Amino acid sequence: MVGTLQKSGYHRVLLDAKVSGELELDCDRCGVVYTSPSEYALKLTLSDMVSEDKDDLDIIEFLDGVIDLTYILESEINALRGNYHYCSQCNNSDEDFEIEY
Repeated sequence: MVGTLQKSGYHRVLLDAKVSGELELDCDRCGVVYTSPSEYALKLTLSDMVSEDKDDLDIIEFLDGVIDLTYILESEINALRGNYHYCSQCNNSDEDFEIEY
């Protein structure tokens, strides 16, 4: 992750970053583990106050005054892994798939 932190108010900091790398994923169809390149922009507002705006999901609260960039990056990785992913073989296949474990 490469980016900047910029103060945007008394209790707010803007995180403007570019996340890039390879992510190890499990195919949700066949179970094979594969790596996938990932590159995207990450823009978040960080606050050391409790946010009253429940509609803005891009605000992360750090009530102890310390911005933990490792926590933010780990949360982003877990969110990406939580989506459905298919390996290249399953993504290009329209046939029915059944496997017993």
